[in-house]
Amino acid sequence: MSDDDPRPGEIAVELPAQTDAGLYFIGTIHTPWKTRQECPKRGSADGPVCTISVDARWRAALTGIGEHKRIQVLYWMSRARRDLVLQTPYRTMQTTGTFALRSPVRPNPIASSMVELVAVDGLNVQVRGLDCLDGTPLIDLKPERAVHD
Repeated sequence: MSDDDPRPGEIAVELPAQTDAGLYFIGTIHTPWKTRQECPKRGSADGPVCTISVDARWRAALTGIGEHKRIQVLYWMSRARRDLVLQTPYRTMQTTGTFALRSPVRPNPIASSMVELVAVDGLNVQVRGLDCLDGTPLIDLKPERAVHD
């Protein structure tokens, strides 16, 4: 059984013929994890430092980001299935609706992690607390929202 084979209770649907919107990937995330099996299920505050490489055209958008202790990283889980509406996670083996899970398998595989900002060096942003595969496309970076915002 491969990672893409449905587990007992899982249901897949036919995907629409075309997408509704476009995204601009603004960079690439570099992590130590090459396979889903190696990748942690959740980022850890004591996890490895990972590097987010932002494309040169977005250099000015990084202005001031270094002033924040934590940032939100939005990324596209490009290697995830997109067609399951019911999933059976290995951890529980209980069939559950996709929208009730934090699984990467979803119609639009967008992930969000709040991470510690370690350093900014030119176009490279170093963070701790990610949980994605090496080479994951970057969608956006945002500072952690403060209570007074």
